[in-house]
Amino acid sequence: MIGVIVMLESMGAPLPAETLVISAAIYCAATHRLDIAWVATAATIGAIMGDNFGYLIGRWLGYPLLERKGSRIGLTPRRLQTGRFLFRRYGGVIVFFGRFIAILRMFVALLAGANHMPWPSFLLFNAMGGMLWAGGYAYAAYYLGHRILHISGPVGIAFATGGGIMLICTVIFLRRHEARLTARAEAAAEQEMTQSSEQVDR
Repeated sequence: MIGVIVMLESMGAPLPAETLVISAAIYCAATHRLDIAWVATAATIGAIMGDNFGYLIGRWLGYPLLERKGSRIGLTPRRLQTGRFLFRRYGGVIVFFGRFIAILRMFVALLAGANHMPWPSFLLFNAMGGMLWAGGYAYAAYYLGHRILHISGPVGIAFATGGGIMLICTVIFLRRHEARLTARAEAAAEQEMTQSSEQVDR
C-alpha cells in the first residue's frame, strides 16, 4: 500500500505520500507491528518506479498536451513554465532535490520527460533522490517517534509545539520559494521571446 501511494504521487496524482511515509514510520516506532526497513524499502521502490512511469508519460505526451490537460492535475501553465526554466538551468539537480519539495515531487518526472532529459541521467538522479527521501524521512520519523514516546510533561509539549512551528515555517517557505521561481521563469521566458523577436526582425 505504501509503495503504491508513493508511486502514484510520483506520477502526478495528488496523494499524501510524504505524510503516509512519516505516519507509517511513527506507527512502527509506537507499535513495532511493522518493520521500518520494510516501510523505507517500499517507499523507495514506489518513488523510483513512479518517477520512471511519470518520465515516460511526460516524454510521450510532451508539452502541447500537458499545456492543454495538465491543469487537471494541478500542472498549471505557470508551473509548466517554471519547470522549463528549472530544467534548462539545473537539470539533474532538480530531479534530485525535487523529491523533497511537495509541488515538484508530483511533477518533476513529467517535466523531465517533457523536456527530453536523457533517461540515464534522470534514472541516476531520481534513484539517489528517492533513496535519500524515502530512507531519510522514514528513519528520521522512526527515531523521533521513539524519542517522543520517552518524553512527557512540559518537555514533551514544548517538543511537539516546536515541531509544529517548524512544519508551518517549512510550508510557508516552500510556497514563497515557488512564487519566486515562477516569477523568475516568467521573466526569463519574456526575455527569450524578446530576443527571438529581435532576431526575426534582423
